[in-house]
Parts: sequence; structure tokens; C-alpha cells
Amino acid sequence: MILRTDDSQTTLPGPTDAVEYMTDVDTVPDREDLPPLDLDEAAELTARIVDNVEHVIVGQRDAIEHILVTLFARGNLLLEDVPGVGKTMLARAVATSLDCSFNRVQFTPDLLPSDVTGVSVFNEKTREFEFQPGPVFGNVVLGDEINRAPPKTQAALLEVMSEQQVTVDGETYPVPDPFIVIATQNDVEPGRTYELPVAEIDRFTKKIRLGYPDEAEETELLGRLTGDHPIESLEPVASVADVRRARATVAGVTVREPVRSYITRLAGYTREHARLGASPRGAIALVRASQVRAVFEGREYVVPDDVQTELPTVWGHRVRTDTDDDGRAVVERALEEVAVE
Repeated sequence: MILRTDDSQTTLPGPTDAVEYMTDVDTVPDREDLPPLDLDEAAELTARIVDNVEHVIVGQRDAIEHILVTLFARGNLLLEDVPGVGKTMLARAVATSLDCSFNRVQFTPDLLPSDVTGVSVFNEKTREFEFQPGPVFGNVVLGDEINRAPPKTQAALLEVMSEQQVTVDGETYPVPDPFIVIATQNDVEPGRTYELPVAEIDRFTKKIRLGYPDEAEETELLGRLTGDHPIESLEPVASVADVRRARATVAGVTVREPVRSYITRLAGYTREHARLGASPRGAIALVRASQVRAVFEGREYVVPDDVQTELPTVWGHRVRTDTDDDGRAVVERALEEVAVE
């Protein structure tokens, strides 16, 4: 808690350069029910956003789609790759395209949990505590280099990632809707980072890598950046209401019993062939991601192909083994060995 003695703006504790607010969020938007988009409207919305982001990000159409799948599935995304491949810029371009609030937290070893969630401040004039929201109170929250912060600070994200709310001093505050955490981590310098807890890993709907651009893509990228950065002129092509309506469309997609059974059998395979298999939370995430994929394909129902498309990025990071195989290898074998009935 912090004591405030005047009407000046309160400064939250912690590193002064750790938090960047692109858009102030003073109030949480009403979560009113909105009518779903038609399938054609949802598909057109997706294409419009992807095309807009590609004005900034070259050669990463699949990655942009993965972010939109995660957003429409009400999840969170982990981007892991080497420095300098555009992870931060990708998140910023998506937020700009959606005309929503974008907050960035630069995770560092000295970052405190209250620097992320917010803090209660005592105002001597009113003799009351006032909650000062942290950077998680945004629509798109970028956790940059999340594995550089200690586990206690990382744990500050657990509640908001799964429940879209923050509890501080016994009071619960909902975050804006829609909400997504896009976290980045570098897979270099392992001695200077902290491993993400399993509980946090399981709260990321997807984990993806960007990779280096090929020769043609990098040449085009260099040509675009000879003047002003294209992010500075990027215009929104969708709204928060559009995202909510797209989510309503996804929620109406049918997942029939044979598809649910197929997902259950895939989960059982990972549990039998790994030290830590896909959790029930992971199965739910796969269902939701498959629903989004069905909408992208213009269908009102999920088919096994949707499940197979989404499975590697939804479960690959959740499965842990005691062998040289990584989780993604177990998931790939599950796709080969578990039959569609």
C-alpha cells in the first residue's frame, strides 16, 4: 500500500521503466451481450486484421492467425524465440489493428507483483484506500521477456490469465473485455532467466515461434524500414465490439460427441506416454481453439481436421517427458497413432 498526501498522480513502486502504457484504461468497459457475427462476417474480420498486421510484420501470416485464434478463444499466448525477430512489434501491431488498449510490462529481476497487478493507495484527504490499476488492466497486455522475472512476480499473472480479474487486498477487480496476455521469452541466456512454472505454462492457450525470415521476406522488411516505421501509420481495422461479437460466434460453434471423444483419447495418449500429459484445462483450450478454426473455415461445427491443425501449438508446451523427446514430439505421435472414429 502507498500513502498519498495530495492530489498529484501517484507513482507505483518498482522500476520506472518497466511499464509502458500505450493507452490509459481508467474504467472497465461494460460486458454487455452483443449479437454474434455471421460466419462470413467473422471470416472477413479475420482476413482484414491479418492483412492489416502484415503491413508491419512480414512473412508471419500463420503467427498472426495463431494470435487471433487465441484471442477469439479467450486465451493467452506465449511467443518464444531469439531476440530481434519481431515478437514485441507483432503484439503491438495486433493491438493497433483492433483499436484497443495495449499495455506493456518489461519483466526484469527486480519487478514486483504490484508493478504488474496494481496497488492500493491511501488518500489522506478522503481517508480511504484507492486502487491504482497496474498494466494488466488493458485489452492486450504484452509481458516482454517474462522469464527474466522471478517466480513470485510471474505468479501475479495466474489469476488474471485464467479468470480475467485481479485480487488486491481482498478486493476483486475485473480487467477489460476482451483480454489477452501475449508473453514473450528468449530461449537464449538460460543462466540469466527463470523457468516458467507449470501452472503458468498451462494457462497459455498456445505457444509459438516466429523464426527468422527467409531471404525474400527479410529483403522486403529492410525496404519497408528505410523511412518511418510502418507501425506509426498503422490504422485500426476492427473494434473491441467486433472481437466480442466474434467470440460470441465462436461460442455458438457445435462440437459433437465424436469430436469431443477424439480430443479425450488424444489427451489420454499424452498422459500415458509422458511424465505430464495434457490437462483438462488443455483439453478445453483445444476445444475452443478448434471452434475458432472452424469459424475461420466458414463452418458452424468442428471437424477432426480443426483439432489436428490446432493440436501442436495448443498442447506442445504442456506435455513434459523424462526423455530427450519434447512435448511436441509426443503430440505429433498422438496425431499419428490415435484414430479418428
